[in-house]
Amino acid sequence: AMTIILLLAGLGLIVLGADWLVDGASAIARKAGVSEFVIGLTIVGFGTSCPELVVSLTGAIQGNADISIGNVIGSNIFNALFILGVTAVILPVSMTDSNRKRDIPVTLAASVILVLFGMSKTLLGIGDGDTLSRVEGIAFLLLFCVYLYSCFKFDSKELADMPEHKQRKLPLAIFAVAAGLAGLIFGGELFVDSATDIARRLGVSDKFIAITILAGGTSFPELATCIVAAAKHKDQLALGNILGSNVFNILLILGCSSVITPLSFGGMSLVDVGILIASCVLLLLWAYSGRKCRIDRWEGAVMLLVFAAYYCYLFVKL
Repeated sequence: AMTIILLLAGLGLIVLGADWLVDGASAIARKAGVSEFVIGLTIVGFGTSCPELVVSLTGAIQGNADISIGNVIGSNIFNALFILGVTAVILPVSMTDSNRKRDIPVTLAASVILVLFGMSKTLLGIGDGDTLSRVEGIAFLLLFCVYLYSCFKFDSKELADMPEHKQRKLPLAIFAVAAGLAGLIFGGELFVDSATDIARRLGVSDKFIAITILAGGTSFPELATCIVAAAKHKDQLALGNILGSNVFNILLILGCSSVITPLSFGGMSLVDVGILIASCVLLLLWAYSGRKCRIDRWEGAVMLLVFAAYYCYLFVKL
């Protein structure tokens, strides 16, 4: 029972921390003058990816590659299929031209590169075993810097409107960011430890724990952010958050994790990576199908069905 309490406490800290981080970071960004989508993509995307970062780095430091990789692949599937699916069912999510031409293709490209690097032995017959090496990790981090640079460089400069009462003094905003990060990191650790503990007692594999419990849990901040954003009709923030998080998860988080210790993809099946790629391909399809450039309710429902089918497959394979 104690473990479950710790699990919930960790989750609470993660969600609270993300909230503080987003508020504080947005305040800082406003002072710097950047648009809502870029805030969603970078600051909110990074903020809500902090739990994944913590979980994957902790996994890497403890030499548990299944947790690092399963968590990121699982989170990205959860983000793209479940969270965007739910968000679109609540309210169709509109896409801009730069979403179609840059952000969704970049997300797809990052996923494809990850699969090619990580599964090079299985898919291409090159390399010694399916691992993400330190060199590949460094390549990911370089790509990440290029991506960030391009986001800021080509940002449409219309300022996000912000109600006055939300304007924070700079020192306060910086404090909120620090406190939020602390909550995320501490909460993330609590959550991972207790979730793993519970699952071990039930006797399930590390990969299963990572793809389901950890991925769902570390994606809670994204889920919360997106539902709130959809309710406030800020669908650009929601979409930016998901696309940003998915690119962050692959390039930054697995980049950092594999630099610490090369990560074995041994635990991942072709179905896992196939669903990861499929989730990006679906987004591209929705972006270019139909006259309106948006994810409609029925398209959201299709995403949820694919997600449900994948989770059923995971349970059957247990």
